[in-house]
Amino acid sequence: MIEATTERELRHAVGKWRAAGERIGFVPTMGALHAGHLSLVELARKHASRVVTSVFVNPMQFGAGEDFTRYPRTPEADAAALAAAGCDLLFVPAVDVLYPPGSSTRVRVEEPSRGLEGDCRPGHFEGVATVVAALFGLVRPEVAVFGEKDAQQLAVVRALARDLHFGIDIVAAPTVRESDGLAMSSRNVYLSPDERRAAPALYQGLEAARAAIAAGERSSAAVTAIVRARVAAEPGLELEYAALVAADSFRPLERLAGEVVLPVAARAGTTRLIDNLRLRVD
Repeated sequence: MIEATTERELRHAVGKWRAAGERIGFVPTMGALHAGHLSLVELARKHASRVVTSVFVNPMQFGAGEDFTRYPRTPEADAAALAAAGCDLLFVPAVDVLYPPGSSTRVRVEEPSRGLEGDCRPGHFEGVATVVAALFGLVRPEVAVFGEKDAQQLAVVRALARDLHFGIDIVAAPTVRESDGLAMSSRNVYLSPDERRAAPALYQGLEAARAAIAAGERSSAAVTAIVRARVAAEPGLELEYAALVAADSFRPLERLAGEVVLPVAARAGTTRLIDNLRLRVD
């Protein structure tokens, strides 16, 4: 596996592959990799002959008081895991590589960014869109893989790639879960033992909602009430939101129809958990 830290090193390696007619797949991450991240690399390999993975803790997507300084960083373990997973190139840029001195460009994707995470974390999606646009410009992949766990982010990235004509296929990877249903996340390391025991109630609320929808419930208010009730029954969790939205636009829905997402967020102590249910409703 090649390791690159500069634009020149990255372009040299990727340019050689592209000149040889190879298809480039890309997986952007913030590191502290777990099995969920590695599943993205495996999926990228199915869509491309070469896979580039970036590790960059993006300061622009962290708000005031968030965990930028203490976000888990495990560079040696990340490199070893990626090499074992078959990644061809690991890109680990410094901040001034992605944001050169004097950089003033910001990218905003309007509709999918509104509400939910956009309200809870002002400026977050502008940071996400800006760094993803920069990475797309550097790597210039044919395909990029993003996890479904960050459902609103996935909608933002799809709109970004479409609206700015990047010509990149955005592939969604299913959420990878622990044995009790908790969605894998780098931030799960923050959970205390008691918080970790409480955390799966968020997934249990989603599964209860899935069962209600399968039984014919089509009212968004009724479905989200089921999630709220399950989370409220777990004193170790505090629900921030549960909503039903259209999968692409993230517009709120009163009645379920078509491709829908039920995104949820909750706090276990100081740790913030997000998850979602994605399904097609006839």
